[in-house]
Amino acid sequence: MKLRYVGTALLSCALLWSAAQGDALAQEFPTGQTITIVVGFVAGGGTDTSTRIIAKELSSNLGQPVVVENRPGAGSILAAQYVVNAKADGTVLMLGSIGPIAVMPHLMKLSFDPLRDLAPITMGVSFPNVLVVPPSLNITTLAEFVALAKKSPGKLTYASTGVGSAAHLAGELLGQRAGIEIVHIPYKGGSAAMIDLLGGRIEAYYSTPSSAAAHIQNKKLIAIATTGLTRPDSLAGLPTIAESGYPDFNATNWYAYLAPAKTPAPILDRWNTEFVKVLTTPSVREALLSHGLMPDPMSRQALADYMAKESAIWKTVIQERNIKID
Repeated sequence: MKLRYVGTALLSCALLWSAAQGDALAQEFPTGQTITIVVGFVAGGGTDTSTRIIAKELSSNLGQPVVVENRPGAGSILAAQYVVNAKADGTVLMLGSIGPIAVMPHLMKLSFDPLRDLAPITMGVSFPNVLVVPPSLNITTLAEFVALAKKSPGKLTYASTGVGSAAHLAGELLGQRAGIEIVHIPYKGGSAAMIDLLGGRIEAYYSTPSSAAAHIQNKKLIAIATTGLTRPDSLAGLPTIAESGYPDFNATNWYAYLAPAKTPAPILDRWNTEFVKVLTTPSVREALLSHGLMPDPMSRQALADYMAKESAIWKTVIQERNIKID
């Protein structure tokens, strides 16, 4: 009888040890594996630009492949859904933005809750958009843009990177504050919107600084104003919309790194460490700043708090403006 009890005890210990080992292995950082960062827009826009700069440095630091996978569509909801359902082992991450995290949940019924089903890692970059128009409009200031819109209500069009994006909301806010009616044209990504703007198929675009910089420099586009509360270093000579007659106007864009919610905390902590290391590397900061993207690393908790605050703010704006998906 005693031997039976001893055997049972030993078996129990072995099972507990095995379970503990399994838990430990499940929380190991995915060293040596290919890491995928999912971006919910087509290649070529600000989201893609910032992620590729960061992914390259991560790959170098970790000594393993870090690839960017573009999954555009539905305002980045398709990308978010993919990551929510991905294996929670640290191999699949997402570059989350204001749209799928803080806006789209208030515009449509989703099969997931981004604040619950995606785990924060760190903020990547934050920045305002810049309102740009073609020279053919013969305007150079926001006052002239508003006057033109009032002269032809419902005739001017403006582009964004999708319904619920910071660019879309910037246009809605300006419409509300200035009393103008401009038709919103959503695109799946910044590069497609820029092509149509340069081709004369739309009249204005709330672009990322990185997408617009070269076209502003070569005079193919005219920069009117930026959408944040402060001027970005790359456009220090350009006024904000807030400075142009609409105090407190603010529609700032941001890109944050997220993982499936069930990803073990030790893996999330390690990813936070790795991303913060990259974002504070001088060469990476310089590269991002050259594209008008401000590195903004933070703790996992700080990002969680920030996303919750943004969601609450834009929920109110959406309700007050009665914004809907057509």
